[in-house]
Amino acid sequence: MIALKVSQVGNSVGVVLPKEALVKLGVQKGDVVYLTEAADGEMRISAYNPSVAEEIAAGEAFMDEYRDTFRALAK
Repeated sequence: MIALKVSQVGNSVGVVLPKEALVKLGVQKGDVVYLTEAADGEMRISAYNPSVAEEIAAGEAFMDEYRDTFRALAK
Protein backbone atom coordinates (compact mmCIF):
# COMPACT_ATOMS: atom_id res chain seq x y z
CA MET A 1 0.00 0.00 0.00
CA ILE A 2 1.23 3.50 -0.81
CA ALA A 3 -0.13 6.37 1.30
CA LEU A 4 -0.96 9.55 -0.63
CA LYS A 5 -1.32 12.93 1.05
CA VAL A 6 -4.08 15.24 -0.18
CA SER A 7 -2.64 18.76 -0.63
CA GLN A 8 -3.86 22.16 -1.77
CA VAL A 9 -3.00 22.87 -5.43
CA GLY A 10 -4.18 26.36 -6.35
CA ASN A 11 -7.97 26.41 -5.89
CA SER A 12 -8.15 22.60 -6.02
CA VAL A 13 -6.72 19.68 -4.09
CA GLY A 14 -4.55 16.89 -5.42
CA VAL A 15 -2.27 14.02 -4.58
CA VAL A 16 1.34 13.48 -5.59
CA LEU A 17 2.18 10.02 -6.88
CA PRO A 18 5.63 8.84 -5.79
CA LYS A 19 8.03 7.42 -8.36
CA GLU A 20 7.31 3.81 -7.33
CA ALA A 21 3.59 4.35 -8.00
CA LEU A 22 4.31 5.88 -11.43
CA VAL A 23 6.46 2.89 -12.35
CA LYS A 24 3.77 0.39 -11.23
CA LEU A 25 1.08 2.28 -13.17
CA GLY A 26 3.33 2.59 -16.21
CA VAL A 27 2.68 6.32 -16.51
CA GLN A 28 4.76 9.46 -16.62
CA LYS A 29 4.23 13.22 -16.39
CA GLY A 30 1.42 14.31 -18.70
CA ASP A 31 -0.30 10.90 -18.90
CA VAL A 32 -3.88 10.40 -17.77
CA VAL A 33 -4.87 8.08 -14.93
CA TYR A 34 -8.41 7.04 -14.06
CA LEU A 35 -10.14 6.84 -10.70
CA THR A 36 -12.76 4.10 -10.95
CA GLU A 37 -15.10 2.41 -8.53
CA ALA A 38 -14.77 -1.37 -8.42
CA ALA A 39 -17.68 -3.75 -7.87
CA ASP A 40 -16.74 -4.02 -4.18
CA GLY A 41 -17.05 -0.23 -3.75
CA GLU A 42 -13.30 0.36 -3.53
CA MET A 43 -11.85 3.29 -5.49
CA ARG A 44 -8.89 2.45 -7.72
CA ILE A 45 -6.37 4.55 -9.65
CA SER A 46 -5.16 3.01 -12.90
CA ALA A 47 -3.91 3.80 -16.37
CA TYR A 48 -6.89 1.75 -17.60
CA ASN A 49 -9.44 3.63 -19.74
CA PRO A 50 -12.92 2.12 -19.22
CA SER A 51 -14.34 3.63 -22.44
CA VAL A 52 -11.57 2.04 -24.54
CA ALA A 53 -12.31 -1.33 -22.91
CA GLU A 54 -15.99 -0.97 -23.90
CA GLU A 55 -15.01 -0.15 -27.49
CA ILE A 56 -12.70 -3.17 -27.65
CA ALA A 57 -15.45 -5.44 -26.30
CA ALA A 58 -17.87 -4.10 -28.94
CA GLY A 59 -15.28 -4.71 -31.68
CA GLU A 60 -14.66 -8.26 -30.47
CA ALA A 61 -18.41 -8.96 -30.45
CA PHE A 62 -18.68 -7.60 -34.01
CA MET A 63 -15.77 -9.78 -35.17
CA ASP A 64 -17.31 -12.85 -33.52
CA GLU A 65 -20.63 -12.19 -35.25
CA TYR A 66 -19.02 -11.83 -38.68
CA ARG A 67 -16.24 -14.40 -38.22
CA ASP A 68 -17.10 -16.29 -41.44
CA THR A 69 -17.15 -13.08 -43.47
CA PHE A 70 -13.73 -12.06 -42.18
CA ARG A 71 -12.32 -15.51 -42.99
CA ALA A 72 -13.68 -15.29 -46.55
CA LEU A 73 -12.21 -11.81 -47.00
CA ALA A 74 -8.82 -12.97 -45.70
CA LYS A 75 -8.43 -15.52 -48.53
